[in-house]
Amino acid sequence: MSVGILLITHGNIGEDLANTAEQMLGSLPLPVARLAVYPAADPDRLYDQAASLCRQIDQGDGVLVLTDIFGSTPGNIACRLKQWPHVRILAGLNLPMLIRILNYPTLPLDILSQKALSAGHEGVFDCQQPPGFKSELG
Repeated sequence: MSVGILLITHGNIGEDLANTAEQMLGSLPLPVARLAVYPAADPDRLYDQAASLCRQIDQGDGVLVLTDIFGSTPGNIACRLKQWPHVRILAGLNLPMLIRILNYPTLPLDILSQKALSAGHEGVFDCQQPPGFKSELG
């Protein structure tokens, strides 16, 4: 069994990230579902679709839900899933985060969630600064 991944994003962002990850890795080692959110869509209907996708991809080890922006419609739909047992929700989805978790397909949900968070943070660089540079902002 393995953790399922659900991408809930604005438009085709989730689809594009999943396709890029598949091209880079050759295949997706975890079940990955995508839910595209468009402005005219009904949030309640989208929540129902998200819940259905969670049921489809949960193989017994839980579902890691990744969304692009906290507080946005996709993020709000994702957060409604927190009532489900064995569901973790993270906002700020980016490609380094997705690649990292797909490289650890056997990890349990909680550890996979931590891997995703660390990759999201570690994947952001100021390419004008030398490696190891620390700004005054933190």
